[in-house]
Amino acid sequence: MRSAMGALLLLGTSCFAEEGPLRFAVTDGWAMPMVQIERGRPIQGIIPDIMTSLATQVGLPAQFHVLSRARLDGAMKHGEIDLRCYVSPDWVKDSGDYLWSIPLFFQRDLLVATASTPAAVTPATLPEQAIGTVLGYTYPTLQPLFDSGQLHRDDARSQEQVLAKLLAGRYRYGISNQWALDWFNQRHTADRQLHEVAVLQEQQLSCYVRNDPSIPAQRILRTLLTMKTSGEIDAIIQLYTGRSDVSPASSNTPSP
Repeated sequence: MRSAMGALLLLGTSCFAEEGPLRFAVTDGWAMPMVQIERGRPIQGIIPDIMTSLATQVGLPAQFHVLSRARLDGAMKHGEIDLRCYVSPDWVKDSGDYLWSIPLFFQRDLLVATASTPAAVTPATLPEQAIGTVLGYTYPTLQPLFDSGQLHRDDARSQEQVLAKLLAGRYRYGISNQWALDWFNQRHTADRQLHEVAVLQEQQLSCYVRNDPSIPAQRILRTLLTMKTSGEIDAIIQLYTGRSDVSPASSNTPSP
């Protein structure tokens, strides 16, 4: 996977070196299989693989900007990045001039626990305790419980750190998306694997691009449509996760 991405990056930089780059946002709170970040740069993962292929097909070199969740809206608003993916319109606070792709990804947000915890729980009935969360992320399903003080956030810098702290016993429950949970479990023996105890929300996610004359926005959206309908995006997801990304999303309110 890493060699394939490297080849695409080399193709992008060598063929289109004289053109301006297409600048993509990468959230530093993500974990594999979405992205692996080393020395401030993505080196593999679903999102950079898809974005590198997109840039190559559009005819521009790819440039990745690793940002905290709190900086994403401002970076788009001020033209520091051109395109952001794996996002819902409900997550974007800035009402700028943006164009949105069709839904490209399906996300399941889960409440997860260790093997010693019951197989299913109802979050609203949990006693007062800390829950593992990612810094800067919002969780609408649990927000009323955070507001009331029944549950408390224990923020980590990334999704991977949330799961690692859960396994280490820092708290009884943490929040994870399905992809990150599956990836984490693949790297642990059965007795140390985590499991879902509740589905918090499910949603379809997209990409959006600044509507700027200097950016080939319509070409980008057409290319994303082709990548989705041709099966390319789902094939990349399945390569990393073993899962087909075809599940329908529910109407629950999304969260990053």
